[in-house]
Amino acid sequence: MLPFLKMHGAGNDFVVLDARVAKLALAPEAVRHIADRRRGVGCDQLVIIESDDAGADAFMRILNSDGSESGACGNATRCVAALLAEESGAQWVKIRTVAGLLVAEILGPGLVEVDMGPPHLEWGDVPLSGPYDTLHLPLSLGPVSDPAACSMGNPHATFFIDDFTHLPIETIGPMLEKNRIFPERANIGFARIDSTSRVRLRVWERGAGLTLACGSGACATLVNAHRRGLTGRMAVVEMDGGELLITWAENGHVLMRGPAETAFAGELPGIF
Repeated sequence: MLPFLKMHGAGNDFVVLDARVAKLALAPEAVRHIADRRRGVGCDQLVIIESDDAGADAFMRILNSDGSESGACGNATRCVAALLAEESGAQWVKIRTVAGLLVAEILGPGLVEVDMGPPHLEWGDVPLSGPYDTLHLPLSLGPVSDPAACSMGNPHATFFIDDFTHLPIETIGPMLEKNRIFPERANIGFARIDSTSRVRLRVWERGAGLTLACGSGACATLVNAHRRGLTGRMAVVEMDGGELLITWAENGHVLMRGPAETAFAGELPGIF
């Protein structure tokens, strides 16, 4: 049997596996089975904690519910940081990902702040398929148009809207995610600016679909909103599953503060 933890950050939920002692290689079909909410445990992403030989406390591998690999996940980073800090008693945790090194601070029980690093704003870093202006992409579909793009370790595009009523996210989300302007697909955010310090956000996640929260998406939204002159450098981003406090600090790094919670523990059959 393979032990796991079911965790979530503002409703963005994960199956967390520990592979620091014994390496674990899961085929995409196994990931899809575990992530299935009717036939498996159910999750937006599957997270594997691995040992790190380069000085971090651990390496975090992120697998989307469709079996593809993701470079970054802010909510998962908070959850893993909380686990590692509980083991060590440390206030600060370093986690390496495919997208780079992330540093997290434990602010209290179930409350973690992660330095997500600086956003990448050049078209080739997002990446986009050509030298487009990342502040105004020539992209529209149905009722949405003119998104801004950036990378927070994974590609994001943010559409700014006035109203969520009748917005067909589950229809246009997958089409926008796979638009040819995004050679590696993209996370698609739909943001309503309620004030210069508060944003309402829903995200269609690359490889996972519409989720209750997206940490890197909240970071990208704040960055894109501030670049457009719509918010300050700090804002509360409200999503379906909860709120995150996002700060684009003066040193260029984006800080994400929010909850990390364990729902339950269990065991997977040895077939995985």
